[in-house]
Amino acid sequence: MREFNAVVFGAGGVGKSALTVRFIRNEFVENYDPTIEEEYRRTIEVDGELSWLEVLDTAGAEQFTALNEVYIKSGRGFILVFSLTQEASLQEVEHLRQQIYRIKGENSRVPIVLVGTKLDLANEREVERAALEDIAARWGVPFYETSAKRDWNVHDVFEDLVRQMRLRYPTDPHKKRKKPWGNHCLIM
Repeated sequence: MREFNAVVFGAGGVGKSALTVRFIRNEFVENYDPTIEEEYRRTIEVDGELSWLEVLDTAGAEQFTALNEVYIKSGRGFILVFSLTQEASLQEVEHLRQQIYRIKGENSRVPIVLVGTKLDLANEREVERAALEDIAARWGVPFYETSAKRDWNVHDVFEDLVRQMRLRYPTDPHKKRKKPWGNHCLIM
């Protein structure tokens, strides 16, 4: 089974942990408790293939910016989270995206998914879908509008990222462990 790791970035209070915990445990975290760093693992089936996915839920981007560089260097895929009810949080993910490309390289085809949270709070919405479509098109990344509370589109985010990581990091046939005797039966 292939293993991938994903880093969840975004401003504080946008719903990074709620999104992650909904995906990992299928639970909704009602209370806001600022995260420093939480690491989760689970299997995910995408297109009939099982993979291990390690998800690193990070602190709000403005709180521990020094750690961001470490996370970016070790991360293979990134989920950039903002709140649909907070337009300023969308600007924060633009800074994170720039930082990812600065560290990974401009032409590195980094697996990224843009995620707007709190879709269920329609009456508080500040980020219009058309603006989001425009940004995603300019960045060349898929986007999802989600609600961890209602479990809307949460799995789609992680499945999309796994698909991107499979394409970006194909299996290396040289890394497979080979039996010293090949596929033949050995009788001693």
